[in-house]
Amino acid sequence: MLFEWLATSIDPARAHMITAEISWHARLMIAAWSFCIPLGIISARFFKIMPRQDWPNELDNRTWWLSHLILQYLGGAFTLVALWIIWDFAKISEASSWHTWLGWIVVILCLAQFLAGWFRGTKGGPSEVSRTGTIRGDHYDMTPRRNLFEYFHKSAGYICLLTSLITTAIGLWSVNAPRWMWIALAIWWLFIIVIFVVLQRAGKTYDTYQALWGDDPELPGNRKKPIGIGVSRVNKE
Repeated sequence: MLFEWLATSIDPARAHMITAEISWHARLMIAAWSFCIPLGIISARFFKIMPRQDWPNELDNRTWWLSHLILQYLGGAFTLVALWIIWDFAKISEASSWHTWLGWIVVILCLAQFLAGWFRGTKGGPSEVSRTGTIRGDHYDMTPRRNLFEYFHKSAGYICLLTSLITTAIGLWSVNAPRWMWIALAIWWLFIIVIFVVLQRAGKTYDTYQALWGDDPELPGNRKKPIGIGVSRVNKE
């Protein structure tokens, strides 16, 4: 009885008819925007300093960076394939028009995120000494270019994620997805939110600059205000 109820569409008054193209589009988009992208954001926000890392004696642990990079690129690849699958596919309902427009907003913001990352400037710092022997870099010096990137990357990232969540809900409603899909995604997102809140309250949102180069107040970036809501910074003084 329970299994039958779970397998029933969320709106029993409508038929649940879905083509193979739309089915694979939905699977790939959910894999990208409910799993890869949010997990990539969590890795970048809360794991710049790893639990067993001897910070500030051990700096620039790139575990978070590699995780973030792999998950975001994987999410981007899933998105491209999902778009290709239904590129010429007709609308399935009036509600899907909202899904389409919001979906394009997500795609455009996603593309803008990748472009911003590719043009964010140089890193610099002691671990990235240039051929001329200088440690100057956009990130190390927190130049206007780097500041602009961080403000855009962090704000647009969360806007993109929230928009994708709304788009996913509209898409599920459009195809009249079964109840188990709604419940499974709701449980997963509740888990993501709980993890986010717990790590935020534990003060794990370490400033990227300090995670890379330490808490010396004389460093260029440590003399400036950290970028991002709720970002933690150690005041050595």
